[in-house]
Amino acid sequence: QVQLQESGPGLVKPSQTLSLTCTVSGASITTSYYWSWIRQPPGKGLEWIGYIAFSDSTTLYSPSLKTRTSISRDTTKNQFTLQLSSVTPEDTAVYYCARRAVVAASFDSWGQGTQVTVSS
Repeated sequence: QVQLQESGPGLVKPSQTLSLTCTVSGASITTSYYWSWIRQPPGKGLEWIGYIAFSDSTTLYSPSLKTRTSISRDTTKNQFTLQLSSVTPEDTAVYYCARRAVVAASFDSWGQGTQVTVSS
């Protein structure tokens, strides 16, 4: 059974770069899935941030965040990482990593989520 676990600092200062890692167990990140980051700001709905593909590390980002977003992976550690630069308090959210099969329309496995607060 696949498990995803987010890790990273819970507090980031404005203008800094938010960095989170998702560690995957029970499945390889080189298998046929899109490995994604999603967030939920307080009182708002889920917002898809982007994904990294299983095959060649191709990435796709939300248009509203793409200038500040970078997703990478380390296949030796079975991890993928989110970096979001120039953060503001509006980036405060619970951040989730999740996977979606290439042929599926929805995510089938999620991490538990990690709270990130942007504040000085």
